[in-house]
Amino acid sequence: MIIAMMYRPKKLKQFYIIPALFLILSTLFSVSHGRKNENVDLQSDGIMRLVKRKMEETESRNSSIILAKEETERPDPLNKFKDYKGGWDITSKHYLASVGYSSAPFALMAIVWFMLFGIFLLCACICCCCCHRNKPYGYSRLAYACSLIFLILFTIATVAGCALMFTGEGKFLASVNDVSHYIVNQGLSIYDNIIGIQNFLISAKNVVLNNKFVPDDLKGEVDKANKLIDSVGSLPRIKSQDIADEIRKLLKQINTALITITVFMLLLAFLGFLFSILGMKTCVYMFVVIGWIVITLTFFLCGLFLVFHNIVSDTCIAMDEWIQDPMADSAMGEVLPCFDMAFGEEIKEAGKGVTTNVNDLLNQFITVLANNNTANNQSGPFVPLICDPYKHGDSQESCGDEVPLKNATEEWKKYVCQVSEDGDCTTPGRLTPDMYTEMIKAVNISNGLYDYNPFIAGVADCSIIQDTLKNITTNHCPGLKKYSEWVYSGLVAATGSVMFSLFFWVLYARERRHRKYTKRINKGYDESPLVGGKKL
Repeated sequence: MIIAMMYRPKKLKQFYIIPALFLILSTLFSVSHGRKNENVDLQSDGIMRLVKRKMEETESRNSSIILAKEETERPDPLNKFKDYKGGWDITSKHYLASVGYSSAPFALMAIVWFMLFGIFLLCACICCCCCHRNKPYGYSRLAYACSLIFLILFTIATVAGCALMFTGEGKFLASVNDVSHYIVNQGLSIYDNIIGIQNFLISAKNVVLNNKFVPDDLKGEVDKANKLIDSVGSLPRIKSQDIADEIRKLLKQINTALITITVFMLLLAFLGFLFSILGMKTCVYMFVVIGWIVITLTFFLCGLFLVFHNIVSDTCIAMDEWIQDPMADSAMGEVLPCFDMAFGEEIKEAGKGVTTNVNDLLNQFITVLANNNTANNQSGPFVPLICDPYKHGDSQESCGDEVPLKNATEEWKKYVCQVSEDGDCTTPGRLTPDMYTEMIKAVNISNGLYDYNPFIAGVADCSIIQDTLKNITTNHCPGLKKYSEWVYSGLVAATGSVMFSLFFWVLYARERRHRKYTKRINKGYDESPLVGGKKL
């Protein structure tokens, strides 16, 4: 049996969800690559250290197939800002640098905003402290009305942006949760199937029918196949529940962060609007300073979400292109290496040899004991021989008078007799219960290994991984791309709206104060807020 190494993975950082999911698959699927190069101790390294290790190993690799080539052509700051031409490659520092550079406009906006608005606030403070007005306030009805209208519009835009971000956040995290569970379950299903094959191979070595064992040369093939399977077992086994728990914790952190941002932006916009309408000058100025800092941070956050959205989009496109030719050399092959054909052939041949030899032992057992009238007082029709699926197929039509492997258990049950205390048949039949039990144990091993043939072939030619990624690109990628864009767009809209709201908080509060001053000076003027000084 494979001794599975159990561990609890370290927490993943928010923007490494996609690489982490691929490394889960890589750990579980890597056999030909893994048994030679990847005896990785994830307990000490952690998933993110494995990402860094793969980045170092594949730094100089050139793929014959470039995945998502057009979508990934971005300036590469590590290569003198020339366009990156390597396509999707989550293990390449040049790809990560180029996709990270897509956030540069937001970083630049954050820096410019912080500096310019900071200078503006500094100048405003100096003017307030050092300059004194010697003439009455001026008052513009147009400025008052426009500032109020735009203040309302930008507050509504902030609410709409936060609503879009909140809705997209919930749907996006649900999509990530679904795809992560799907990938983990698929990986563990493959791992469990491989263990199932090994269990049948080991059990086959102990098959004994009428004191006949499987040949020694076949036992050697079984041992060789088990060593190959052990190379999978030497890789750390990722516990499904542990991975699911870690992803749930990660999603909870992202959910908390996004909800906090949404609520804070809403409170900032609403309270700023309220204080401005009420003319609370000190509170307005305090919220302007808070908004100045918050907007700087959210600009950086917009850039991070843009990077994450680009990685998700690039990965989905790369998966879709890789599905067309999984055996070709590509960046995806480094992250999700398929089993090599030699591995598949070794396991398949061992399984075929076991199935054929066990079937031969069963047929000898039937001929010598079951269909021999002198053994246990048997009587009645002869027990049909087992049909070897590798020679005649597995259908009743192709097997003729022999019983197909999959039907043997039910068919042979018809030939079981009742026995006396001495073990002889007392009713018509040719199989005693003990004989039937031994035969069923053997046929279950033979049939079990034969049933695993499609799985072995699917793993060897990458069709299982193809189907997994096809399911992801078809059923999960559209939602991931759509809802990550919702979060990004909502965050940008809310940030921009709050940024403009800062100016109109100050402008409207100023115009309101001037209007109030003018009304005190010029009594008898209409007090309507949108008329602004029409004399009665």
